[in-house]
Amino acid sequence: MRRSLQEMNVRRGASPSPNISFLRDTKTVGELSELIVAMHLAQAGYLVSKPLGENQRYDLIIDDGNALYKVQVKTGRFRNGAVEWNCCSTHGHRGGPSTKPYFGQIDFFGVYCPQTRTSYLVPIVETSRRLTSLRVYPAKNSQLRKVRWAKKYLIPSEPFEQLVLVGAGDDAVVTGLSSPMPS
Repeated sequence: MRRSLQEMNVRRGASPSPNISFLRDTKTVGELSELIVAMHLAQAGYLVSKPLGENQRYDLIIDDGNALYKVQVKTGRFRNGAVEWNCCSTHGHRGGPSTKPYFGQIDFFGVYCPQTRTSYLVPIVETSRRLTSLRVYPAKNSQLRKVRWAKKYLIPSEPFEQLVLVGAGDDAVVTGLSSPMPS
C-alpha cells in the first residue's frame, strides 16, 4: 500500500509539506523537481511552458517578457554546505556508460534541492561540464575565490505551506502568491 507524501512526512515528524528525499525512483524524483522548479519560476513572474514529449534536451521553456529560454531541471544534493548537481546526462545503455553535456542546447539549469527546499536558476555559461555546486554556507577552509554563492541564483518563492487553493472549478484561486496568476 502506497502512502501519501503528507502521511510519510507526518510519520517522520516533519511538517506536512512536499519532501521528495524519501523517493528512490530517479524518474519520479526528477518529475517532482521539475514541477517544483516550474512552480517557483511561475511565482517569480516567469511564464512557464513544457515541451511536448520527452525527447528534448530541456524540460521547461521560460518567458521573461522579452525572450524565451530553455531550462534543464536537475535535482540538487546538499553536501558539505553546498548544493551540487550533475551538469550532463548519463546513461548506461547503447554500448556502456556515457555522459553528454548540455552546452549549446540549453540556456539555464533549474535546480531544486529537496534538503533545503529551494530552487535555483543558473546560466549554463556559469557551470562546469560535469558537476557544479552552489555554496550555501562558507567553506570550512575559508575559500572565497571562484565560489558560486547560492543566493545569487535563488528563485524567490512562497513556502508550500502558504499556498492555498480556495474555491472550485473556474472560480478557484491560489492565494499566497506574490503576484496574481496569469489568466
